[in-house]
Amino acid sequence: MAFSNENNWLVLSTGNKSEISVGYCTLYGDMVGGFSPIKDVYKTMVYSVSRFINKKYGGLIPENILTKAPSAELKPGQKDQDKLPPYDMLDQILKAYIEDGRGYKAIVEMGFDPEVVKDVLNMVDNSEYKRRQGSPGIKITARIFGKDRRYPITNRFKLK
Repeated sequence: MAFSNENNWLVLSTGNKSEISVGYCTLYGDMVGGFSPIKDVYKTMVYSVSRFINKKYGGLIPENILTKAPSAELKPGQKDQDKLPPYDMLDQILKAYIEDGRGYKAIVEMGFDPEVVKDVLNMVDNSEYKRRQGSPGIKITARIFGKDRRYPITNRFKLK
């Protein structure tokens, strides 16, 4: 932020929709920024776009970034899958809940483990307060947080 102020730069926030959805981000940490270019792009799509860029432009993104297990790197050996389902599963659940407006029962009927679905939906609902403080970004999907999907953060509100 100091460099941004000094040089009239715009700080970009790095969180993707998968991480922001479940609160796998840190307020005043990786959420800091004036603009969030991938806030409405699921993690699996980030990887797809990255591979497309590499194919088209000759490997601009180091391959080890695309093959290394995702990690917040807050402690040695940590992986996102220690706390989250694999992103290919997580993103399907998130899309069903956020984009398609499906509830718990309908998502379980898609073939997902009931406990995993319950945990993911709780993470999404409990992380609204973080998303309210995040920077704006480009709308990519059918429903972007903040504009198309807002969830109350007071009075212990819960969807049924």
